[in-house]
Amino acid sequence: MQALPAGACDAHLHVFDPRLDTRFGAEAPQAMRAHATAADYAQLRGAMGLERAVIVQPRAHGTDNRATLQAIGSLGASRTRGIAVVHPDITDAQLQALHDGGIRGIRFSLHTDHDAVVRLDMLEPLAERIAALGWHVQLHWLASQIEAHAALLQRLPCTLVFDHMARLADSADGAGVHQSAFGVVRGLVQQGRAWVKLSGPYLNSRAGLAAGYADCDALAQAWVAEAPQRLVWGSDWPHVTEAAHPPQTPMLLALLSRWIPDAALRARVLVDNAAELYGFD
Repeated sequence: MQALPAGACDAHLHVFDPRLDTRFGAEAPQAMRAHATAADYAQLRGAMGLERAVIVQPRAHGTDNRATLQAIGSLGASRTRGIAVVHPDITDAQLQALHDGGIRGIRFSLHTDHDAVVRLDMLEPLAERIAALGWHVQLHWLASQIEAHAALLQRLPCTLVFDHMARLADSADGAGVHQSAFGVVRGLVQQGRAWVKLSGPYLNSRAGLAAGYADCDALAQAWVAEAPQRLVWGSDWPHVTEAAHPPQTPMLLALLSRWIPDAALRARVLVDNAAELYGFD
Protein backbone atom coordinates (compact mmCIF):
# COMPACT_ATOMS: atom_id res chain seq x y z
CA MET A 1 0.00 0.00 0.00
CA GLN A 2 1.42 3.37 -0.99
CA ALA A 3 1.76 6.12 1.59
CA LEU A 4 -1.20 8.44 1.88
CA PRO A 5 -0.83 11.83 0.20
CA ALA A 6 0.00 14.87 2.31
CA GLY A 7 -3.14 16.32 3.85
CA ALA A 8 -5.12 13.07 3.65
CA CYS A 9 -8.41 13.18 5.56
CA ASP A 10 -10.69 10.56 7.02
CA ALA A 11 -14.22 11.91 7.08
CA HIS A 12 -16.03 9.26 9.06
CA LEU A 13 -14.25 8.32 12.27
CA HIS A 14 -16.42 8.05 15.36
CA VAL A 15 -15.58 9.33 18.80
CA PHE A 16 -17.97 8.08 21.47
CA ASP A 17 -18.42 9.21 25.03
CA PRO A 18 -20.04 6.67 27.38
CA ARG A 19 -21.24 9.53 29.58
CA LEU A 20 -23.38 10.82 26.74
CA ASP A 21 -24.24 7.90 24.48
CA THR A 22 -26.99 5.89 26.19
CA ARG A 23 -28.68 4.29 23.20
CA PHE A 24 -28.08 0.77 24.44
CA GLY A 25 -28.80 1.42 28.11
CA ALA A 26 -27.21 -0.07 31.20
CA GLU A 27 -28.10 -3.58 30.07
CA ALA A 28 -25.91 -3.36 26.96
CA PRO A 29 -22.92 -5.72 26.75
CA GLN A 30 -19.64 -4.21 27.87
CA ALA A 31 -18.33 -4.41 24.31
CA MET A 32 -21.12 -2.08 23.23
CA ARG A 33 -20.21 0.44 25.93
CA ALA A 34 -16.42 0.36 25.56
CA HIS A 35 -16.45 3.34 23.23
CA ALA A 36 -13.38 4.74 21.57
CA THR A 37 -11.90 8.00 22.81
CA ALA A 38 -10.10 10.87 21.15
CA ALA A 39 -6.82 9.25 22.20
CA ASP A 40 -7.80 6.02 20.44
CA TYR A 41 -8.63 8.00 17.35
CA ALA A 42 -5.35 9.92 17.44
CA GLN A 43 -3.50 6.61 17.49
CA LEU A 44 -5.52 5.33 14.55
CA ARG A 45 -5.00 8.52 12.60
CA GLY A 46 -1.25 8.18 13.11
CA ALA A 47 -1.31 4.55 12.03
CA MET A 48 -3.19 5.43 8.86
CA GLY A 49 -1.01 8.43 8.05
CA LEU A 50 -3.94 10.84 8.15
CA GLU A 51 -3.30 14.53 8.72
CA ARG A 52 -6.91 15.70 8.90
CA ALA A 53 -10.00 14.34 10.54
CA VAL A 54 -13.77 14.71 10.52
CA ILE A 55 -15.40 13.45 13.70
CA VAL A 56 -18.91 12.02 13.59
CA GLN A 57 -20.56 11.38 16.94
CA PRO A 58 -23.85 9.68 16.05
CA ARG A 59 -25.64 10.17 19.32
CA ALA A 60 -29.32 9.71 18.62
CA HIS A 61 -30.94 10.77 21.86
CA GLY A 62 -30.12 14.39 22.49
CA THR A 63 -27.97 17.27 21.43
CA ASP A 64 -25.01 17.32 23.81
CA ASN A 65 -22.00 17.60 21.51
CA ARG A 66 -19.32 17.72 24.19
CA ALA A 67 -17.55 14.60 22.97
CA THR A 68 -17.26 16.01 19.46
CA LEU A 69 -15.98 19.38 20.63
CA GLN A 70 -13.54 17.78 23.07
CA ALA A 71 -12.19 15.56 20.30
CA ILE A 72 -11.71 18.56 18.00
CA GLY A 73 -9.83 20.37 20.74
CA SER A 74 -7.70 17.33 21.53
CA LEU A 75 -6.81 16.55 17.92
CA GLY A 76 -6.27 20.17 16.86
CA ALA A 77 -8.90 22.61 15.66
CA SER A 78 -6.94 23.54 12.53
CA ARG A 79 -6.92 19.90 11.36
CA THR A 80 -10.20 18.58 12.70
CA ARG A 81 -13.87 19.21 11.96
CA GLY A 82 -17.02 17.85 13.55
CA ILE A 83 -20.54 16.76 12.64
CA ALA A 84 -23.11 17.59 15.33
CA VAL A 85 -26.53 16.43 16.43
CA VAL A 86 -28.77 19.44 17.05
CA HIS A 87 -32.42 20.08 17.82
CA PRO A 88 -34.43 22.73 15.92
CA ASP A 89 -34.89 24.81 19.07
CA ILE A 90 -31.15 25.46 19.27
CA THR A 91 -30.44 29.18 19.44
CA ASP A 92 -28.41 31.13 16.89
CA ALA A 93 -25.83 31.79 19.60
CA GLN A 94 -25.50 28.07 20.30
CA LEU A 95 -25.10 27.31 16.60
CA GLN A 96 -22.39 29.94 16.37
CA ALA A 97 -20.62 28.46 19.40
CA LEU A 98 -20.60 25.06 17.69
CA HIS A 99 -19.26 26.68 14.54
CA ASP A 100 -16.49 28.39 16.50
CA GLY A 101 -15.64 25.00 18.03
CA GLY A 102 -15.12 23.39 14.64
CA ILE A 103 -18.54 21.95 13.74
CA ARG A 104 -19.32 22.12 10.02
CA GLY A 105 -22.41 20.00 9.60
CA ILE A 106 -25.31 18.23 11.26
CA ARG A 107 -26.39 14.62 11.11
CA PHE A 108 -29.99 13.65 10.42
CA SER A 109 -31.23 10.08 10.63
CA LEU A 110 -34.59 8.67 9.59
CA HIS A 111 -34.10 4.95 10.20
CA THR A 112 -36.79 4.67 12.84
CA ASP A 113 -38.51 6.87 15.39
CA HIS A 114 -35.99 5.48 17.87
CA ASP A 115 -33.05 6.79 15.83
CA ALA A 116 -34.43 10.08 14.58
CA VAL A 117 -33.46 13.11 16.67
CA VAL A 118 -35.95 15.46 15.06
CA ARG A 119 -39.07 14.88 13.00
CA LEU A 120 -38.88 15.06 9.24
CA ASP A 121 -40.90 18.28 9.17
CA MET A 122 -38.24 19.94 11.31
CA LEU A 123 -35.44 19.33 8.83
CA GLU A 124 -36.25 22.02 6.30
CA PRO A 125 -36.31 25.01 8.71
CA LEU A 126 -33.19 23.68 10.41
CA ALA A 127 -31.44 23.34 7.04
CA GLU A 128 -32.22 26.98 6.29
CA ARG A 129 -30.54 28.04 9.52
CA ILE A 130 -27.37 26.02 9.08
CA ALA A 131 -27.05 27.10 5.45
CA ALA A 132 -26.31 30.60 6.75
CA LEU A 133 -23.25 29.17 8.51
CA GLY A 134 -22.06 27.33 5.41
CA TRP A 135 -22.78 23.97 7.03
CA HIS A 136 -24.07 20.85 5.34
CA VAL A 137 -26.59 18.26 6.46
CA GLN A 138 -25.36 14.68 6.53
CA LEU A 139 -28.24 12.36 5.69
CA HIS A 140 -28.06 8.92 7.21
CA TRP A 141 -30.92 7.65 5.05
CA LEU A 142 -31.87 4.40 3.40
CA ALA A 143 -32.35 4.21 -0.36
CA SER A 144 -36.11 3.93 0.10
CA GLN A 145 -36.16 7.11 2.19
CA ILE A 146 -34.09 9.00 -0.36
CA GLU A 147 -36.54 7.92 -3.05
CA ALA A 148 -39.62 8.80 -0.96
CA HIS A 149 -38.37 12.29 -0.04
CA ALA A 150 -36.79 13.33 -3.33
CA ALA A 151 -38.89 16.52 -3.51
CA LEU A 152 -37.79 17.58 -0.02
CA LEU A 153 -34.15 17.00 -0.92
CA GLN A 154 -34.54 19.34 -3.88
CA ARG A 155 -35.90 22.08 -1.61
CA LEU A 156 -33.23 21.97 1.08
CA PRO A 157 -31.02 25.08 0.76
CA CYS A 158 -27.80 23.65 2.18
CA THR A 159 -25.23 21.22 0.85
CA LEU A 160 -26.18 17.55 1.32
CA VAL A 161 -23.85 14.68 2.17
CA PHE A 162 -25.19 11.18 1.65
CA ASP A 163 -23.64 9.06 4.35
CA HIS A 164 -22.70 5.45 3.60
CA MET A 165 -22.90 4.74 -0.08
CA ALA A 166 -23.93 1.21 0.96
CA ARG A 167 -27.35 2.57 1.85
CA LEU A 168 -27.96 3.04 -1.87
CA ALA A 169 -27.89 -0.71 -2.39
CA ASP A 170 -30.93 -2.72 -3.41
CA SER A 171 -30.52 -5.13 -0.51
CA ALA A 172 -29.12 -5.33 3.01
CA ASP A 173 -26.08 -7.30 1.86
CA GLY A 174 -24.97 -4.54 -0.52
CA ALA A 175 -25.94 -6.36 -3.69
CA GLY A 176 -26.97 -4.24 -6.66
CA VAL A 177 -27.63 -0.53 -6.98
CA HIS A 178 -30.99 0.99 -6.06
CA GLN A 179 -31.36 2.82 -9.35
CA SER A 180 -34.10 5.22 -8.26
CA ALA A 181 -32.23 6.46 -5.17
CA PHE A 182 -28.98 6.50 -7.13
CA GLY A 183 -30.68 8.72 -9.71
CA VAL A 184 -31.94 11.14 -7.06
CA VAL A 185 -28.50 11.54 -5.53
CA ARG A 186 -26.82 11.70 -8.93
CA GLY A 187 -29.11 14.57 -9.92
CA LEU A 188 -28.22 16.51 -6.77
CA VAL A 189 -24.52 15.84 -7.37
CA GLN A 190 -24.82 17.12 -10.93
CA GLN A 191 -26.40 20.30 -9.57
CA GLY A 192 -23.36 20.78 -7.32
CA ARG A 193 -25.53 20.39 -4.23
CA ALA A 194 -24.50 17.00 -2.88
CA TRP A 195 -21.59 14.75 -1.95
CA VAL A 196 -21.36 11.00 -1.39
CA LYS A 197 -19.30 9.32 1.30
CA LEU A 198 -17.36 6.21 0.31
CA SER A 199 -17.50 4.31 3.60
CA GLY A 200 -15.28 1.46 4.60
CA PRO A 201 -16.65 -1.68 6.25
CA TYR A 202 -17.97 -2.29 9.68
CA LEU A 203 -15.37 -4.75 10.92
CA ASN A 204 -17.54 -6.73 13.32
CA SER A 205 -21.01 -5.55 12.59
CA ARG A 206 -24.48 -6.76 13.32
CA ALA A 207 -25.91 -9.56 11.21
CA GLY A 208 -27.03 -8.28 7.84
CA LEU A 209 -24.78 -5.23 7.81
CA ALA A 210 -21.30 -6.68 7.65
CA ALA A 211 -21.58 -7.73 4.01
CA GLY A 212 -23.36 -4.52 3.19
CA TYR A 213 -20.34 -2.45 4.16
CA ALA A 214 -17.52 -4.87 3.46
CA ASP A 215 -18.48 -5.86 -0.07
CA CYS A 216 -19.74 -2.82 -1.95
CA ASP A 217 -17.51 -2.90 -5.01
CA ALA A 218 -20.35 -2.31 -7.46
CA LEU A 219 -21.60 0.74 -5.59
CA ALA A 220 -18.14 2.16 -5.08
CA GLN A 221 -17.24 1.72 -8.72
CA ALA A 222 -20.52 3.31 -9.79
CA TRP A 223 -19.83 6.42 -7.70
CA VAL A 224 -16.16 6.65 -8.67
CA ALA A 225 -17.23 6.59 -12.32
CA GLU A 226 -20.13 8.99 -11.79
CA ALA A 227 -18.90 11.64 -9.39
CA PRO A 228 -15.19 11.42 -8.50
CA GLN A 229 -15.04 15.12 -7.64
CA ARG A 230 -17.89 14.77 -5.16
CA LEU A 231 -16.67 11.84 -3.07
CA VAL A 232 -15.10 11.78 0.38
CA TRP A 233 -13.62 8.79 2.18
CA GLY A 234 -14.73 7.46 5.54
CA SER A 235 -13.27 4.47 7.33
CA ASP A 236 -16.25 4.01 9.66
CA TRP A 237 -14.20 2.89 12.63
CA PRO A 238 -14.93 2.58 15.48
CA HIS A 239 -18.61 1.95 15.12
CA VAL A 240 -20.50 1.22 18.31
CA THR A 241 -20.85 -2.44 17.36
CA GLU A 242 -17.09 -2.93 17.01
CA ALA A 243 -15.66 -0.59 19.63
CA ALA A 244 -13.81 -3.40 21.38
CA HIS A 245 -11.92 -4.34 18.20
CA PRO A 246 -8.71 -2.72 16.95
CA PRO A 247 -8.75 -0.96 13.57
CA GLN A 248 -7.67 -3.09 10.65
CA THR A 249 -5.78 -0.26 8.99
CA PRO A 250 -4.20 -2.24 6.12
CA MET A 251 -7.59 -3.64 5.19
CA LEU A 252 -9.20 -0.20 5.16
CA LEU A 253 -6.53 1.33 2.96
CA ALA A 254 -6.44 -1.70 0.69
CA LEU A 255 -10.18 -1.36 0.27
CA LEU A 256 -9.81 2.27 -0.78
CA SER A 257 -7.10 1.31 -3.28
CA ARG A 258 -9.35 -1.40 -4.68
CA TRP A 259 -12.19 1.06 -5.13
CA ILE A 260 -9.97 3.83 -6.50
CA PRO A 261 -6.90 2.25 -8.13
CA ASP A 262 -5.75 5.55 -9.66
CA ALA A 263 -3.39 7.27 -7.19
CA ALA A 264 -4.19 10.78 -8.42
CA LEU A 265 -7.91 10.19 -7.98
CA ARG A 266 -7.36 8.76 -4.49
CA ALA A 267 -5.49 11.93 -3.63
CA ARG A 268 -8.40 13.97 -4.91
CA VAL A 269 -10.85 12.07 -2.68
CA LEU A 270 -8.60 12.03 0.38
CA VAL A 271 -7.29 15.60 0.20
CA ASP A 272 -8.92 18.08 -2.18
CA ASN A 273 -12.52 16.93 -1.88
CA ALA A 274 -12.40 16.79 1.90
CA ALA A 275 -10.76 20.21 2.07
CA GLU A 276 -13.48 21.71 -0.10
CA LEU A 277 -16.41 20.12 1.70
CA TYR A 278 -15.22 20.61 5.26
CA GLY A 279 -13.43 23.92 4.89
CA PHE A 280 -9.83 22.91 5.52
CA ASP A 281 -7.08 25.22 4.29
